[in-house]
Amino acid sequence: MTHSARRIGRTLALVLPVVLVLSGTLAVTSVPWAGQPSQSQMLTASSQNVSVPAKPRAPHDVLRDRLLTELQEKDPGTALTHLQREVEARPSLAKHCMSIARDLGRAAVERLGPTRAQSFSKPVCDTSFATGVAAQTQGS
Repeated sequence: MTHSARRIGRTLALVLPVVLVLSGTLAVTSVPWAGQPSQSQMLTASSQNVSVPAKPRAPHDVLRDRLLTELQEKDPGTALTHLQREVEARPSLAKHCMSIARDLGRAAVERLGPTRAQSFSKPVCDTSFATGVAAQTQGS
């Protein structure tokens, strides 16, 4: 009888932790969420839901976003001055200067209206800011 008891004890010692872990795991995979007490959602791991690191953004896109924010917080003249300084400091941005200035012109019209936006025109990247103002004015 001692041998049988030992054998049962060993079996339980091996099986019981596995059963407890599995039952605990199953218990927490089905959780009713707030606001939906009658519906249970299953928590499952999926390779499709894994976060993918963002691709590094191009320097000209970062600059465009920063200058558009600056235009909203300050004024178009400040953003244009900073665009000119950035292009002078980093000549590789020159090929994007016209498109950034045009986007600033469009954003200036959205914020200030065409007449007031035009008053901020500067000869940065040729006349791209003024072109953006004009394009946005015609499209409105």
